[in-house]
Amino acid sequence: MAEQDLRFDILVVGGGMVGAALACACVGKGWRIALVEARAPQPSWPPGEVDLRVSALNRASQRTLERLGVWDRITWLGASPYREMHVWDAVGGGSIHFDGAELGEPDLGHIVKNRVIQLALWERLERSEEVTLLCPATVGELKLTADSVLLDLKDGRRVGARLLVGADGSNSQVRGRVGIASRGWLYDQRAIVANVQVGEWHRETAWQRFLPTGPLAFLPLRDGRCSIVWSTTEFKAQGLLGLNEAGLRSELEAAIEGRLGPIGDIGPRASFGLQLQHAEHYVKPRLALIGDAAHAIHPLAGQGVNLGFLDAAALAAALDEARHRRRDIGGLWTLRRYERARRGNNLLMLAAMDGFKRMFGNAVPPLAVLRSTGLSLVDRFGPIKHLFMRHALGSGNDLPPLARPGAG
Repeated sequence: MAEQDLRFDILVVGGGMVGAALACACVGKGWRIALVEARAPQPSWPPGEVDLRVSALNRASQRTLERLGVWDRITWLGASPYREMHVWDAVGGGSIHFDGAELGEPDLGHIVKNRVIQLALWERLERSEEVTLLCPATVGELKLTADSVLLDLKDGRRVGARLLVGADGSNSQVRGRVGIASRGWLYDQRAIVANVQVGEWHRETAWQRFLPTGPLAFLPLRDGRCSIVWSTTEFKAQGLLGLNEAGLRSELEAAIEGRLGPIGDIGPRASFGLQLQHAEHYVKPRLALIGDAAHAIHPLAGQGVNLGFLDAAALAAALDEARHRRRDIGGLWTLRRYERARRGNNLLMLAAMDGFKRMFGNAVPPLAVLRSTGLSLVDRFGPIKHLFMRHALGSGNDLPPLARPGAG
């Protein structure tokens, strides 16, 4: 589609993983689609270049990406399966072990660099004549009317659409411009991320230890390294960031109890503050919010992008239903179907992760004993443990069609 034709059916603001997935899910339905993004993904990168941003994709996300036609490209670019997961408590000593083989599954999920997922989705969009990529572009004024949305880009272009989708992250400009408030709080925690060499093979296993100040995760990468995500207090984080490499190696080895042998080279470090955030509404006439624009979650279980992909799949299903019934894709009849499908489930997951964070971040002896006993009991009681595993995998027929087991 020629870029000067700036009237569309669906306008997606935010071309990250979730926004690009939603745009891909809308292809082939007869809609004119535009995606606004400030910066396109790198088309390639030098061998060995470090990327600190990774996601733990569950089976529901994998099925969604398979049905969007990009999973083979993602695995070729680099997806690292994790087949087991070891979780243990530093204070009480309780532990639990998950193994996909117990459910007859080849793995529990995949660790994938965010840039790999985004690039595969963008390549799919670039091949579609139904999609216009407005990039680089940034959001200016926004106006919702009874039958359309009008968006001024800061380069002077004006874009019109029947439906606007805000997929522009936790600091969403779209959410702010349309007056949707969000509730939540900042945690007194900061996540430190880096890629590290480990002395022993990670065994395609995710390792997570709950420390009194927050969880430390070692996530397996395909090249044998691990991506670490260490969520800890602001004070502790500043101390860790100020250490030289030898000092950080020592801290990591102690924190993970030497489970992976001596820590080798540590790549560049980055950190980000942690928060819980939930939009008061996901939709208005002509508007829907998905992904982090609608909700931000503590990363201790790695569910953020999985929730976002389910948002995209649920919104795509609502739009398909509107098309089938000849209803307005920007009307509340359509958009509330999406909101009903996702808001409650997202709120439950946010509450659960907040509860886990508070329970495992408490060193009070009685609570430490209780949670460690609970971990060990669940580990020994197969039916409950398998229920947790199936939920984490993204199993179940209550999922949107794109993410559901069986035919999509």
